[in-house]
Amino acid sequence: MELWQLQQRQSLPLESKIVHSQNVIKQWHEHFDGKVYVSFSGGKDSTVLLHLVRELYPEVPAVYVDTGLEYPEIRDFVKTIDNVIWLKPKLSFKQVIDKYGYPVISKEQSGWIYDARTGKTEKQKLRINKVSKKWQYLINAPFKISDRCCYYLKKKPIKDFEKESNLHPYLGIIAQESSRRTKEYLKFGCNSFNAARPLSKPLSVWLEQDIWNYLKSYNIPYSKIYDMGESRTGCIFCMFGCHLEKEPNRFQRMKVSHPQLYEYCITKLGLGNVLDYINVKYK
Repeated sequence: MELWQLQQRQSLPLESKIVHSQNVIKQWHEHFDGKVYVSFSGGKDSTVLLHLVRELYPEVPAVYVDTGLEYPEIRDFVKTIDNVIWLKPKLSFKQVIDKYGYPVISKEQSGWIYDARTGKTEKQKLRINKVSKKWQYLINAPFKISDRCCYYLKKKPIKDFEKESNLHPYLGIIAQESSRRTKEYLKFGCNSFNAARPLSKPLSVWLEQDIWNYLKSYNIPYSKIYDMGESRTGCIFCMFGCHLEKEPNRFQRMKVSHPQLYEYCITKLGLGNVLDYINVKYK
């Protein structure tokens, strides 16, 4: 698919996007004979997705990975939803950062830094050449850096669940969110039946405003964390992209809204030292 085709779909009215998503959902459900589930984070996008899916197929389960890194308001909201399977990763965030390192800058950069510092093969060691010049100094940082957090806390529990259950996921992913997700949509579309890991992304052509319009139009409950000023509800201790945020950034807001969590991550988990090193304010 060409970019202009995605942009054309993104410009459609919400009603047309709903019909499009319903067709995607039906095709996925029929293809896998109902052996499907909704990957549910408790965020606004997956809340809309779950509503769309269960309007058609009320019996479809939701799956939530309780990483221990969610806002308490997210976990409280998930508890209000019926038929949710809770998964728990085998490692905690602290265990991951102690063993592999902190998630900083971006998944890509931290992965290259990790390989450059710990790689055993020549190919891994040469990842040092891929690290941006701006972040080359992190190769010699006095703390570990890696991209392994997402894998051990989110991807592995889901991967293990899918292997055991033989269920196939609906994901609340929107192409608008990043260039990477845009490229994935252009390559695979909404339903990637033949991918190594088949995925359905019924909301791909939606925009963020469509999500809010749907929630409001259909009077769908959502986590109150959004009404507290947060626009993203990912892992609250993650430092990916925090150097790009305007003040007050995610950690400065956390100091006000969740002071105990702030103290735990900044002091006990050592994020304060990492943020100081990359020159990101958090006080």
